[in-house]
Amino acid sequence: MLKGALLALILVVGTYLTTALLLHWMEGFIALPLSVLLIFYGLAGTTLIREVREVFKAVDRSLEEGREQVARIVGRDTSELSAQEVRTAALETLAENLSDGVIAPLFWYAVGGVPGMLAYKMVNTLDSMIGYRNARYKEFGCFAARMDDVANFIPARLTACLMVIASGKVTLLGFVWRNGNLHASPNSGYPEAALAGILNCRFGGPHHYFGTEVWKPFIGQNDRLLTIEDMKTAVRINRIAEAMMMGLVMCYLII
Repeated sequence: MLKGALLALILVVGTYLTTALLLHWMEGFIALPLSVLLIFYGLAGTTLIREVREVFKAVDRSLEEGREQVARIVGRDTSELSAQEVRTAALETLAENLSDGVIAPLFWYAVGGVPGMLAYKMVNTLDSMIGYRNARYKEFGCFAARMDDVANFIPARLTACLMVIASGKVTLLGFVWRNGNLHASPNSGYPEAALAGILNCRFGGPHHYFGTEVWKPFIGQNDRLLTIEDMKTAVRINRIAEAMMMGLVMCYLII
């Protein structure tokens, strides 16, 4: 556990300091385009939206193709997923990624500038690499996973609020607060609950990670079939929420 904690701290703090020093050293006209470039690559919304679209198209062609396509964006074992589970996995990941890939980086950019944003990206990357609760990573990745939980605490809840506002169904906030904490993760459940409420569907259930079954409590009650129209709605909500967050950050920086 100590080795994992040291690794996480060195990489996160090192990322922050290296970025800050680099931007300070290149201050002036060069620093601005570099900052813009780093911010651009620090946001990961468009790529996943494209992948989710491909998942829905693939599973409509064949179940096996859908399983292969969704395996590109999820960590769970997809070899035995049903068509419904393939679509569900894609939408769950889309909701989580809105928080991890867009809202949280922008939040930490507002807090700590480009260095803060990239330090957050390192935290999130470490969690996705070693933050698993299995025999191999349970102790080594524990600290990295807890860092990610802390870093995403506010952004995950902010993401859920933005999604609900974007949908125009503000009454869903109650549903989000009641169901958001059902998830094994202290954060992922909130954007998932927001999307489940917006689509009136059900997320969660048993998944397999590295040969181990992980049971995620159900979020939502309506176990209806998901369609490509649901995917289009989810993408639209994502786009609006992203635009709202960018507007909030710009207003914060101007003020």
